[in-house]
Formats: sequence, structure tokens, C-alpha cells
Amino acid sequence: MTSKVTTLKCLPPSVRPTLVMFLILIPTLCSAIKVNCSQPNQPALMEALTPVFNLSAIRPVMNMTTCTNVSTFFTMYGILGVEEKTQLLITYIWLNYWWMNELVSWDPIQCGTNKISLPRDNFWVPDIVINEFMDENTAPFVPYVYLYNDGWIHNALPVKVVSSCNLDIYTFPFDIQNCTLTFNSYIHLAMDIKIFLGKSAEKITQNSKEVMTTMGEWELLEITSHKPSTGLDDHDYIDELAFHIRVRRRATLYVVNLLIPSCFLITVDLFSFLLPPQSVDRSSFKMTLILGYTVFLLIMNDLLPITGDTIPLINVFFSICLALMVASLLETILITNLLYGSADFSPVPCWVRVFVLQILGCFVCLPQKTKEPKDSDMKPVVAKRKADEGPPKDQGPAVEDKALQEMRSLGMDLQAIRLQVEQQLGGSQKSEEWIQCCPLKVRPSKVLFIFISVLMHAPCSSIMLNCSQPDPPSLLEALRPVFSLSSIRPVMDMSTPTNVNISFTLYGILGVDEKAQVLTTFIWQSLKWRNEFVRWDPEQCGSSQITIPRKLLWVPDVVINEFMEKNSAPFVPYSYLFSDGLVLDDQPVKVVSSCRLDIYMFPFDIQNCSLSFNSYLHSITALQIGLILSVEEILKYSKEVMTTMGEWELVGITVKKYQLPASNGDIYEEIRFFIALRRRATLYVVNLLIPSCFLITVDLFSFLLPPQSVDRSSFKMTLILGYTVFLLIMNDLLPITGDTIPLINVFLTLCLAMMVASLLETIIITNLLCGSAHYSPVPRWVQVFVLHILGPLVWLPPKPRGLEDTVIQNSAAQEMKVSSLVAEDSKASEQKGMLDEDKALQELRSLGRDLRALHLMVEQQLGRSQSSEEWIQVGFITDRLLFGLYILFISVSFITIIIIWVNSYNRF
Repeated sequence: MTSKVTTLKCLPPSVRPTLVMFLILIPTLCSAIKVNCSQPNQPALMEALTPVFNLSAIRPVMNMTTCTNVSTFFTMYGILGVEEKTQLLITYIWLNYWWMNELVSWDPIQCGTNKISLPRDNFWVPDIVINEFMDENTAPFVPYVYLYNDGWIHNALPVKVVSSCNLDIYTFPFDIQNCTLTFNSYIHLAMDIKIFLGKSAEKITQNSKEVMTTMGEWELLEITSHKPSTGLDDHDYIDELAFHIRVRRRATLYVVNLLIPSCFLITVDLFSFLLPPQSVDRSSFKMTLILGYTVFLLIMNDLLPITGDTIPLINVFFSICLALMVASLLETILITNLLYGSADFSPVPCWVRVFVLQILGCFVCLPQKTKEPKDSDMKPVVAKRKADEGPPKDQGPAVEDKALQEMRSLGMDLQAIRLQVEQQLGGSQKSEEWIQCCPLKVRPSKVLFIFISVLMHAPCSSIMLNCSQPDPPSLLEALRPVFSLSSIRPVMDMSTPTNVNISFTLYGILGVDEKAQVLTTFIWQSLKWRNEFVRWDPEQCGSSQITIPRKLLWVPDVVINEFMEKNSAPFVPYSYLFSDGLVLDDQPVKVVSSCRLDIYMFPFDIQNCSLSFNSYLHSITALQIGLILSVEEILKYSKEVMTTMGEWELVGITVKKYQLPASNGDIYEEIRFFIALRRRATLYVVNLLIPSCFLITVDLFSFLLPPQSVDRSSFKMTLILGYTVFLLIMNDLLPITGDTIPLINVFLTLCLAMMVASLLETIIITNLLCGSAHYSPVPRWVQVFVLHILGPLVWLPPKPRGLEDTVIQNSAAQEMKVSSLVAEDSKASEQKGMLDEDKALQELRSLGRDLRALHLMVEQQLGRSQSSEEWIQVGFITDRLLFGLYILFISVSFITIIIIWVNSYNRF
């Protein structure tokens, strides 16, 4: 034994599998049946092989204890695609099988050839399947196999493999996928069939890269092989050979079409901080940028992968970009509110002045502005006039020069005009301090830029069979009378029911179609029943079990009631027949079943679908149904072997037995499995709920935009347009059904309705603020209810009005002042010749009259009438009240919906 191992180690790795295969298979040549040809031509050889064709129903060995060794390898010809949502890999391979038929051997000189191609149906073919195969093979059918003179059979065929694969797309588009193709016999145990590697994995990879014609999205990196070690010595297991395929996505398309444009747009948003908010409507610019970004995502939506298991990092990147844009928009709204509304704010608190103006201001190179002494010492216009009416005390009885008096009067008028203009344009000290706080929030855009850069992972009556020899051909010959009875139910007494036991393993959840109300799953189905026509002595016949084609036996008509399509899973032709008459039938089934889907709680829904197994024709007196395994074992095994980790998660399986009456009075027995599936909601939370919350937050903060200075209605209209584009982008993610409206649709409709309501409110408020000068006086009940009751309730009490303000705001009084100034000017012109005054004094008096007239005109232009002020105050109070109601309604609605979702999701 040691010398053999040493010899094997000296050989190249590519030769070892072939040599091992020959060492295992070569002893079987001694027992092959010699075929004699009458002539050295193909017809004579065909005639000589006819007895072998009659034995195609059994495994081609002379002794049932002899294991059939199957050598396999493949060449990958193309990678056709990956479906992230259903977790499927689609490839095209050229598959090769080699095995020994011990029933065949001829002399190549006597028969004229050492090999012949014959139909595959003439021979026993091993039931080798790919465990991960989820669909039928749609590649071209090849009907022939090669038979060699020493008994070797070569079976080559193309296969379009639709295989399940646990895809990890977290690093999309720079992801590398590791998928597995597991080859094994579906029904035969290791004591009957063992699988060996016919070619080294390195050679398989090299040949695949040489012949591969598809140069699309995916690139083949490596193919490795692995033979799991079971550690069982009794061969009571199924032998398998696994190939691990590593493929890499070519990322150029996604970098150019997704990442680079996103970086461009986030850079534009970064540079938008350079726009001066006091002179440019930066909020509308940013809102338009967000709209452009949502349109960009709409265009590129087809390039993004869709899966419910993992959220790709690129989706996180897009969400962060959108979140940063929304955050910068909210910051701009706050800054705009400070710039345009600071004149009405309370003085800046001391801690804000110290922390923001002195500390943060120096940190971002924006020190606090120094104040001029005259600004702090400046008094109200009326107080200054009263203080300066008389001559200075230090002049005594002397009369001040008239020119100096006119200069002082002129200075007072200029100061009054300056104060009015500064007050209207927000030039007070506290306004300056609030405005000074604004740029501090702009400079941290450097940190924002760094952050973005970082973002860029019944035996008594049975017929006893007698075998002439303890070999498979004798057992097959003894079974032929049983095969002729395959048309009838295998019982000696028709009143005896056949007990069929059922089990299945849920191997994959392929998807749910909400509109068609269909669930697609992949199961491994097992049926067990007893054939009373069969019984033999294992010692006399040489074996206690044999695999034979399913078509030679009676098979119960057990169906799945909810099945809506043909089974497109790979076909398995064999069943196990035991010496006591027990029949074991296993087969894969792709189940497309109807299911009453309740998507009201989408995406936090849990679906309960049923698979009902029953005989389609036989009543309970003829066929009774039971279980092979308990539902706990079925659930446990299903979770262990499940390969698809996509949108749905298996959370529970229960079973219940029913007896259903028929119209003819018979009773049918049915066993029904209830499968509970929970949707993985991460994809929908990130792509639907969070962006919706972002946009509704933007709409909420838009109430802070001063409607008298910023076109808030246009801003909200752009926001609604962006939200409709967003819903258009995510339309494919929403379920479509005519039975129930999902709660998420109510949520999205509610968001849109609130945006429209806030837009209508903005239109009304804007009309009040901008058109109140032409309105009739505010009704008394409005004054009482809105100004005096609702105003204090929303912290907007009525503004007190001074006596002088009343006089100034009276348009009739203003007209009288202007008329008196004009009359005084005319009178002064008449007395020009009579008075002998200095010409400079006359010019100063003329200039003073013009300035006083200008002062009154500015007051008239900037001032508002009493009714206009009241209507504006009504508008502000209404705006504040609706803002509070908006917050209250949104909070209550969202909390209610979230509680419903959480309770639904935590049911299991």
C-alpha cells in the first residue's frame, strides 16, 4: 500500500485522477460478457449487442455488490448571466461521463471496430444530476453515446445549467461570486455509484478559458473541485463531487455609468455652498439638483442588482449621496431662514455668541465683525428729534448759526432714513449676529468633501420471486412478470389500501409573483409504498435492492393540488425496489403553486402557502397517505440544505391531514403542508422607506423658508416633481395585485398627499402676504379668533403698535406731510426776494426739505397699512398652525404604520 501511494505522489497531478480511475475500474474487465460478431461490420455488431440492449433497465454489473464508478468532467463554454433576486447562475457547459458496462466486450478485429455510437436509450445511463439545477435543460438534445469494445461508455452532452447560488453582491460591481455545481446520483447510494474526477481542475479551467465565447459581464477566474468526505464506511450515503466556480464581474460599465456621474453630482452639490444665500435662491438650486439625481437613478435603475438578502454597497453609496444632498438642502433652508428672518428674532443668546461667533468663527476663519461705535449709540429717530429740538445748553442765550441748525436737521433726517432702510433690510445688530452664524455652517463643507472621498465589502401474500443465479440479469428476468403488472395497483386484494408515505425537502425559494398569486419553489420529493407483487430472497438473487426505471413499476398518482405548471426540474428515471416489495421514489420538483398572498403588510409580510398532496383519482379505500418524516425534521433539513438566500426566508412548516368528500360519495385523503415564508425587508427599507422619509423631511423643513422673501411654492412644486420621479424609479419594487392595497402604498400616497396639501397651504399664505394691501379690513371674528386666540397658542402674539407708528402708517397723514412740505417750499420761494439770507443757508434749507420729503416717501413705500399688517399677521399665524398640524399628523400616521409593521414582522 505504501509503494502505491509513493508512486502516485511521483506522478503529475493531472494524471493521478485518471490512474486512480483505471486502478479501480480495471478489475471489472474480467467479468465482461464476450460478444461474438458474425462479420467485421456494424450491422453484425449491432445484432450481437441486442441481448445487451434488453438489459438496459438494470445497472450493468455482474454482481450487485460491485460499485459502478463514473468519471466526470466538463468544459464551461459560456457564462450567460446572474439573477440576483432569484439567486441563480446561468451557465452553458459541455458535460462528459465515462463508466464501465460489464455486460459488453468484443474483439475489435472480429467486429471490425473498437467503438460504435448508439442511441442512449439502448443503455443504462447513470442518474447523475446537478443538485443546484433549478430548471430543465434547454440545450440541444444529443441522442447518442459511444460504446467501446472493452465496455467503456462515453456520454457527452451540452447542458444549460440554471443553478442556485448564494450570491454575495455587497461589493457590487466589484464582486466575485463563488458558485457550486454538485454532481451526484439522485437515487443510488455510494454502494452502487461513485463519482470520480476525470480531468484535473486546472485542466478544466484552462480548457474553459480557451473555448469560452461569451465575453460579457462575467469573467471566469477559476474552477476547483472538492470531494466531500462523509466518514461513513457502510456506503449508506450518496456519493458526490463538487465543483466550485469563481467568476468576477467586469465593473467598467458600472463605474462609467453609475459611480462617476454620482461623483459629479455630489461635487456640484459641494460647490453649491459657494453660492451666496443672501443673493441667490440656493434652496431651489439644491432642490433641482436632487430632482436631477433622482432622474439619473431612474435612468440607471436597470443596472442595479435587486435582491432581498443583502444591500449592495453601491446602494448605500447612492443613499448616502442622496442623504447628503437632502442634508445640505435642509441646512440651506435653515440658513435662508436666518438671513431673511433674523430681523424678527430675539437677540442672540450669549452662549451662541461665544460658541459660534468667537470659537467656531475663528476655527473656520470667519472672525466676528467689529461694530462701529455710532451703530451702538444710535437712538430712535423720534427720540433724537426730541432731544435735539432745542439749542445746546452751553450756547446760553446766543442763537446758533442757522446753517448749523439746518445741517443738524439734515443729519437727523439722514439718520432716520438710514435706520428705516437698515431695519427693513435686516441691518440691526442681532440680525448681523444671526447672519454671522450662517457661514459657519457652510465652511464645514471641507469635512463633507473628506467624508465623500473616504466613501470612494403486506408481505404475506406477496409473490416470491426465484432467481436462477445471484446476479442482476437473473433478478431482472425474475421481475419481468411484475413489470407486466405495472398498470394496476400492486395489491393481492383490491380491498386492501396502498399506504403511500410522503416527505419533501425544500431546497430553494425561487420567487413570488404577487399579481399572479403564484409561489415558485424547488423541492426534493420522496414517496414510499409497498408493491405486494414483489418479494425475493436476497441471498438467492444476490442483492436486497435494485434500481430499475420508474416506468416499469406502478407509481401512485400523488399530485400537488396547487401545482399550476409542468415540472421542469431535471428528470430522474430510476426508483429503488427492495426485496420485501418496498419502493422508494425520489425526484426533484420545481413547484409553481398557487398561493393566496396577503401583501397588505408589504415589505414586512409573512406568507402562508400550502402544498396539498393527495391522489388525483384514488379514494381513501384504495390509497392512504402518511408521513415519512416529522415536520420538525423536514424544517430542519430544509434549512440545512437551502441554497437560495434571496428575498424570502423559510420560518416554519406545519402539517394537517384532511378527508375530503367527493360528489360520487367517495372520500379522498389529503395531507397538507403549510409553509411560512417571511420577506427580507432590508432592500425595501433602504430603497423605498428611507428616501421617502428624506423627502417628507425636506417638505417639513420647507416651512422654515420665509414666504415673503423666497418662492416657497416653486420649491415645493419641484419637491413634488422629484417625489413622483422617485416613485417612478421604484415602481418595479412595489407588488402588483388587484385584491389588497399594501400598507406601503398607503404610506407613499400619504406622503404625496401631505406634500400637495403643504403646497396648497403655501399658495394661500403667499397670496395673503403679497396681496393683503388690496384686501378689505380683517373681520372682527378673525381678529379675535386668529390674532388673539390662535396667535398666542402658536407663540405669535399680536404686535403692539406705537402712536408715532400709527401716524406714520396713516396714508392720509403722510399725504398731508408731503403737501405741507410742498406748500412750505412754495412759500419759501415767494419770500426769496424779501429775505436777505446767505445763499448757502438757502441751499441747505432746500436740501433739507427734499430729504424730509424723501424720508416721508420712503416711510410711505416701506410702511404698511393697519389692515395689511393684520392680514400678514393672520398669514403667519395660519402658516405656523398648519405647520404644527402637519407635524402632528405625520407623526401619528407614521408611528401607527410602523407599529402595524413591527407587530406583523414579529409574529414568528
